[in-house]
Amino acid sequence: MTIAHNPLSLLKTRRFLPLFTTQFLGAFNDNVLKQALLLLITFQGGKVMGLSPALMVQVASGLFVLPMFLFSASAGQIADAFDKARLVRWVKLAEVGIALIAAAGFFFKQVPLLLSALFLMGLHSTVFGPLKYSILPQHLHNDEIVGGNAWVESGTFVAILLGSILGGVLIAIPDTGPIWAGGACVLLAVCGWLTSLSIPDAPPLAKVALNWNPFSEIAQNMRIAGRNRAVLMGMMGISWFWFYGAMMLSQFGPFVKDVIGGSEHLSTFLLSTFIIGIALGSLLAERASGGKVELGLVPLASIGMTVFGVDLYFASPSAPHPGLDVAGFIAQPGAWRLMADLVLIGVFGGLYTIPLYALIQTRCDPEYRSRIIAANNILNAGFMVASAGYAFFALSQGASIPQMFLYAALMNIAVAIFIYSVVPEFLQRLIVWLLVHTFYRVEAKGYANIPAEGPAVIVCNHVSFVDPLILMAESRRPIRFVMDHRIFKMPIINFVFREGRAIPIAPAKEDPAMLEAAYDEVAKTLEAGELVGIFPEGRITDTGELNEFKSGVTRIVERTPVPVVPMALSGLWGSFFSRKDGPAMSKPFRRGFFSRIKLSIGAPIAPGNARPEILQAEIAQLRERP
Repeated sequence: MTIAHNPLSLLKTRRFLPLFTTQFLGAFNDNVLKQALLLLITFQGGKVMGLSPALMVQVASGLFVLPMFLFSASAGQIADAFDKARLVRWVKLAEVGIALIAAAGFFFKQVPLLLSALFLMGLHSTVFGPLKYSILPQHLHNDEIVGGNAWVESGTFVAILLGSILGGVLIAIPDTGPIWAGGACVLLAVCGWLTSLSIPDAPPLAKVALNWNPFSEIAQNMRIAGRNRAVLMGMMGISWFWFYGAMMLSQFGPFVKDVIGGSEHLSTFLLSTFIIGIALGSLLAERASGGKVELGLVPLASIGMTVFGVDLYFASPSAPHPGLDVAGFIAQPGAWRLMADLVLIGVFGGLYTIPLYALIQTRCDPEYRSRIIAANNILNAGFMVASAGYAFFALSQGASIPQMFLYAALMNIAVAIFIYSVVPEFLQRLIVWLLVHTFYRVEAKGYANIPAEGPAVIVCNHVSFVDPLILMAESRRPIRFVMDHRIFKMPIINFVFREGRAIPIAPAKEDPAMLEAAYDEVAKTLEAGELVGIFPEGRITDTGELNEFKSGVTRIVERTPVPVVPMALSGLWGSFFSRKDGPAMSKPFRRGFFSRIKLSIGAPIAPGNARPEILQAEIAQLRERP
């Protein structure tokens, strides 16, 4: 598939690279501090502040996310009220001061001081989070949003990986390890502040009356988020991922030490496999989405997270082998299976989160974007605190770490069922995505001709029963199709059309009431600023050539004058779903899988020129374009 934008080019632009670098260095620094502290607690031996290392790890993890729960609402409204780029610079300057506190804690080996720095670093991340996600739609074009999110998420997890590795390596240096770790925190903070100076301005989109009561602001943000059910469920899905991921990240040290019997280096190595998987999954999500928000990836990713999460339990060793290094672990039976589980949980995690982040950014009211993202961070924090509480409770009740992983993977099933039953659009998009990407490879040209916002009528030639599914899969915006009521009622795909809010229609001689109701619904849809799709031929071709176009489009645009975007599908004639050599769907696999088809999208036509003969001539020309 060709896409309208090459995501690699984002890294060459001033409107993205400085922000990407700044957030990368911030995540890097967070994890140098966090990993060095967690390993210091885990491997120094004995109790820490009266608690076992495993329990103290959960306390530290909880302290890091607690500010997100307490202060995200205030951070969101501040981000909406002031220039986001200027705020980023002040936040990164504050990070330098926090890093100095951490350096002092490492130098004097004072865990309470380090925990204070970890709490403050969590506060820094709380303020920075709404800024980095809400600034993306201001600086990026619509077809760059998914790619920008993919780079931010993959960069974040690579930074987590590198920060965890560096924190683990530095803290393990005999005698001077803590000093090196503290120095690294200060250096990274200074570099992050310097890169933030190049971020372009991002002025507020509306005036915001600041409310300093965090509890009433949290309630207000959640009410705003709740206005859009899909956005709210997207937030729930991301928060669940952070419950799952935070538990795994915080337990890697104890898992390696107590279950496998390995060292700090093996802990860092296995953590690397998990995080590399997330980074790969994030970039794969951008590729699989084709530059648009593809919600169909989310249910698919849920299945993968559960399957490989369950298998991780069965792949875990039954007894530790003390003293294992990386080479010794790899030589163990089942080591590659365990590593594959970690990588694939990460890959499916990346596929899961990227569409959800893009969904929140593109479907919420831009005026409230930072506050919606702040509400998402509040939910994330609540789920991460719950994750720490879940781990604390499970461990105190005698559960093993592999059992904790198993229970979380099984809970993932219940969460998925809940989210997808509330918003069936996820499953509808999965069916469309699987169908189109199993049978076809689509080459699409002219994406820019589809209006980024506002109403328009999409018209296309009608070659097969799956034409609307292909257009739904390729469009970056939802399309409400007007279709024959008999096709609308077809088994299986009826679910797709119903959840896609297709508009059933019947000929006047068959059901005049349905016909008039369809035209009324089309008018309402266009007046609401949405896209409407129609096949002007009125039926699927029997010959592979264009049938005569009907006057339905003319009637639509006379009532609601909007642009008409012509499209042409090529390569579907002769497929399983076409009527070549007889009825459709009567000769399975006659074209095989992954057939190449082409979608050509023409320039919008003014409503006054949208006559049947003009549309037919334009689509005929589009079919012939190379």
